[in-house]
Amino acid sequence: MKNPGQVDSLVAALEEILAIDPADLKEAILSANLERNGSIAVARGIAAAQVIRIKDLNLSYLHVADDYVRVYPDGPAMSHILGYVGATDAKNPLAGKTGLELQYDGQLRGADGTLVVYRDATGQPIDTKVSELPKVGARLVTAIDADLQRYFHGRLRQGLAVLGREAGVGLAMDPRNGEVLAMVSLPSFDNNKVSKYLKASNQPLFNRAVSGSYTPGSTIKPLMGLAALREGVIDPLKQILSVGYIELPNPYDPEKPSRFLDWRPQGWVDIRSALARSSNVYFYEVGGGFEDQDGLGIGKLREYWQYFQLGSKTGIDLPGENSGFLPEPEEKEARTGQIWRIGDTYNVSIGQGDLMLTPIQLMSFISSVANGGRIYRPHLLLGLPGEVMLDYSGWESELKEVQEGMKDAVTESYGTAHMLASLPFSAAGKTGSSQVANNTRTNAFFVGYAPAEEPEIAILVLIENAREGSLNAIPIAKDVLNWYYENRIANDKNEPVQP
Repeated sequence: MKNPGQVDSLVAALEEILAIDPADLKEAILSANLERNGSIAVARGIAAAQVIRIKDLNLSYLHVADDYVRVYPDGPAMSHILGYVGATDAKNPLAGKTGLELQYDGQLRGADGTLVVYRDATGQPIDTKVSELPKVGARLVTAIDADLQRYFHGRLRQGLAVLGREAGVGLAMDPRNGEVLAMVSLPSFDNNKVSKYLKASNQPLFNRAVSGSYTPGSTIKPLMGLAALREGVIDPLKQILSVGYIELPNPYDPEKPSRFLDWRPQGWVDIRSALARSSNVYFYEVGGGFEDQDGLGIGKLREYWQYFQLGSKTGIDLPGENSGFLPEPEEKEARTGQIWRIGDTYNVSIGQGDLMLTPIQLMSFISSVANGGRIYRPHLLLGLPGEVMLDYSGWESELKEVQEGMKDAVTESYGTAHMLASLPFSAAGKTGSSQVANNTRTNAFFVGYAPAEEPEIAILVLIENAREGSLNAIPIAKDVLNWYYENRIANDKNEPVQP
């Protein structure tokens, strides 16, 4: 059908019924090679009412045929991982739009077959013949533990509901190879009914796990500990006194010194105790220096952030990954007109200020602490080799101090993650609270791994706008780790040995 009048009439009719772009449809019709392909697909997945209206047009060159559609059995629990398919234009009516559907669209899509329709002189079809069989797309198998994913999704959703909140992230990774075992981003969506979420103000289609950017709070302190030990700024026996704050003289008003707070007085703390207690004063001093204690300084901090792959995309096999943001003095001065001050260094040393990470970046780093110094490229597709992005396994003494500090956070009564001490296996962890929106809201973090000695799972829990800081993330982390022990580790131990 190349008659311009016929084409314009058809495009006008289908635009009204199907709400598709008339320019794309017209171009697809006029450019179609009907000698090679007997038909072109205009739309897929149309409603019954649309089918009736199309048939009522009574046009011999329009044909409605049965087709396959994607069905996502787990809906919201898996939606940010799987993504969804949709129309791109009239030439490509079904393609991956987000998630694995987009990442691996070329493998999943396969290829359409060709059906030749023979017509008589009046245009009526008289016979059909398949000239080319369709090709089925590849089968993808992911590393996602489906049962863990469902549980993590439900438990995080429940925890948010209790707090009257709706946004958060849950991640689980195998620290031995970078396989992503679970990825939850809330609010989520039902990828069987995507259109109802397109204009939602709470951004349910936004994958916070890879695209969200957050100040990490105290979860940055394990990295700070590694850097300070490596640079010789501190040694494992060095103790720093926290009376609940440090003060810097104010040259403009000596009566009003600048005060930087700890979340409570900690007394004398070394690296392990500082991590377990999450002492701000300790990390202010090793980050920025104070009196006779040297600090790393912002230059060295940036070097170590970059060394540990922060500020760069991890390369996870999902679209839309964010790279985060690493602050620097020159950028701040250009943006704000204000110079970089020691207070800025103090703030980023405890994961506040302008330092921004994605949850998947933070998860990758914590997994490297768990496994003894290897950052793997995180991946969802099962069978990909464990690609090592950074190997600092030679840092045995530094890693030991940080690992012990994260264990003490769980086992010691003063540890900020002591709630995990009742788990049926050993765990290590680090809590974090980051102030956002001019200190009017607090995001709560937990990162950790288990078993502490030979880790099989590393997890991250993030609650946006939490009511009581990191305390709200720990019960969720505890239940997820307990589920993993009961359903994976304990089950493996109880399996009979094969003769």
